[in-house]
Amino acid sequence: MRIRLCMLGMLAVIGLSGQRAAAVKIADITRIGGERTNILTGLGLVYGLKGSGDGGDFTAAINPLRSMLAKFADPVTVAQLANAANVAVVMVTATVPGSGVRDGDHLDVHVSSVGAATSLRGGRLFVTPMQGPVPGGPVLALAEGPISLEDPSTPTAGVIKAAAGGAVMEADLPARVIDASGRFTLILDDPAAGWATASRIAKMINDSEGSSGETLALALDGKNVVVTIPVNERQHPDSFIGRIQQLPIQLLATEARVTINEKTGTIIMTGDVEISPVVISHNGLSISTIAPAPTPSPRNPLVTNHQAVAVATGGANGNLQDLVNALEQLKVPTQDRIDIIKELYRTGKLHAKLIEE
Repeated sequence: MRIRLCMLGMLAVIGLSGQRAAAVKIADITRIGGERTNILTGLGLVYGLKGSGDGGDFTAAINPLRSMLAKFADPVTVAQLANAANVAVVMVTATVPGSGVRDGDHLDVHVSSVGAATSLRGGRLFVTPMQGPVPGGPVLALAEGPISLEDPSTPTAGVIKAAAGGAVMEADLPARVIDASGRFTLILDDPAAGWATASRIAKMINDSEGSSGETLALALDGKNVVVTIPVNERQHPDSFIGRIQQLPIQLLATEARVTINEKTGTIIMTGDVEISPVVISHNGLSISTIAPAPTPSPRNPLVTNHQAVAVATGGANGNLQDLVNALEQLKVPTQDRIDIIKELYRTGKLHAKLIEE
């Protein structure tokens, strides 16, 4: 498969569509520092399996079973549990949401076998203490309940829904967003991050909330904007934070990028992806572009056929979206479209960051 690209010095390619800056709320493109997820973990024992457990040959499962029975005044030996194929050692995890949790809240629990068990179907997790990311830390939750398989093709992993028990919190884990100085940080989402957007957010906050030119917000970098809560609102900061999150911000043009997933045949691009003037010849296909557009007349009609598509523009560069639309008109296969975009990038004609997934 060969793709030939050659530059036409005086020709532009495809129409460059105009864009207007979109207004979004600050909350739409940021999160507050401290509002982050956390993982609770534990090592537990599933019982009630129908012969699909770890079995007596897997000592790592039998020792916890023996210890559990000993707590209930029923001491047994490893030999006595040699045929206990109805239990399995499992890794237990739960995700604490960014908004935090309180004592008594329930979370979904994910359970995965770590031993020789072939299936957790029909099993039930015995009461399992769960800790935070710091080894040896305090018990933050207790997990227990019947296991449901999320994917029948993977019977060694399942979930215990919060409604069926899951992990019950034994402590408060609130989201800590305000520091001792009465400040919080707005963290920009990656697609919106950049000095220009961070600076605009800081200016918007200062203009709307800063009295007498007071500087409440400062952009530390393209990702973080630190906001100081006014002294008279620190006792009850919810109203101030809510107002900040609802402030509108005009988004500047984002970084030009094209994301390609060859496995799914997906092409995603931002609206400002440009390409230099080119002629593309691919598997007998030829696409030419002319700028400015010729005025149709009886002697010089504008002709379109299945082998060539002409789309006019008055600019120096063209828009990749219009090229993709032209390829769509010609019913060019998805893989060929991807190959053409890749070649545009390799030859320096695609003015965008190319991301392949």
